Amino acid sequence: MAIGVGLSSCSSSGTAPAKQVTVSYTLPKVVGNIPGDDISESSGLAASKCSPNIFWTHNDSGNAAILYALDETGARRGIWKVAGAENTDWEDIAEFKDRNGKCFLYIGDIGDNDSTRREHFIYRVREPDIGVRPGSASGTEPSATAIAEHLRFSYPDGRHDGESLLVHPSTGDIYVITKRVDGPAGVYRIRPTFDSATTIIAERLSDIKVPAIPNGLITGGDISPDGKRVILCDYARAYEYRLPDDSANFDDIWKQSPEPVDIGDRLAGEAVCYSADGRSIFATSERAGSPFIRVDSVAK
Repeated sequence: MAIGVGLSSCSSSGTAPAKQVTVSYTLPKVVGNIPGDDISESSGLAASKCSPNIFWTHNDSGNAAILYALDETGARRGIWKVAGAENTDWEDIAEFKDRNGKCFLYIGDIGDNDSTRREHFIYRVREPDIGVRPGSASGTEPSATAIAEHLRFSYPDGRHDGESLLVHPSTGDIYVITKRVDGPAGVYRIRPTFDSATTIIAERLSDIKVPAIPNGLITGGDISPDGKRVILCDYARAYEYRLPDDSANFDDIWKQSPEPVDIGDRLAGEAVCYSADGRSIFATSERAGSPFIRVDSVAK
C-alpha cells in the first residue's frame, strides 16, 4: 500500500504554484533491529556513498566519539573511534562524496539543550573502508579513523539547540536546522571551511515549520543525493521538502510547504536519512535494540 505525498508550493505573492513531481511512499517496514546495548541513543544516520548498503550512526551526549557501521537491516558491521574528536553533544551525521570519489562523514556536535554553548563543532573525517579494516563488533576495541578536521561555528543571533546536520551533495555547503519547542525552526548555512583558526559565523537563511505541534521540533534530517529533496523528522514523524522543477537554487527548497511522510513507530526518533540512491528513507530510534525502519518511494 502506498501513501500519497503531494509535494506542492504556493508563493506568498499569490502566483501559481511551482510545478513539482508527486511522490508516494510505501508503508514503513521494520527491516531489522540494531543489536547491542551500546547503541542506545542513535541520534544520527547517514548512508554511505562508497560502501554499498552501509549506514553510519552514533550516540549523542555523554558517550564516546564512536561511529557505528550498520548494514541495510541494522546489523552491525563495525565500530570506529573518531581520532581528534570529542562527543560533547553529537546530534547528527551526514555523508559527502567529493569530485574525486572520496567519501567523508560530517559529524554535528551541535546539541545545546540548556543554551549554554557559544560555539559548536562540525567534524569531517574520511569514511572508514569497512572492507579493508573492519571495526570490532564487540565495541570494546574499536578501530581508529583518520584524524578528523574541525569546523568551529557560532550563530549570528544568539544560542540555539540544533539536532539536524545536512550537507549538499554538490556544493558541500553545510546546513544546520535548529530545534525549537516555542516556534519555527531556523535554517543556517555554513561554508565548509575546516581547520580554520577563526570561528565561522553561520548564515541564517529562513524559518521553517512543519505540520505538527510543536512546529519547530526538528531532530534529524538529510538531503537527497540529487539535491532536490530534504527529509526532516521530529520525534514522531518525517516531513519532506521538494525543490520546484523550475528552480536551480537549492535554497528555494526552504520556501516550500513540507508534506508528512510516515516512517513508523519510534520511541524517540532523532535520525533519518535517504538511501545512497535516493529511492528509500531509513530511520532509527533512541533506545537499545532500535528498529531499523525503511520506506520506499514510488515516483509518479
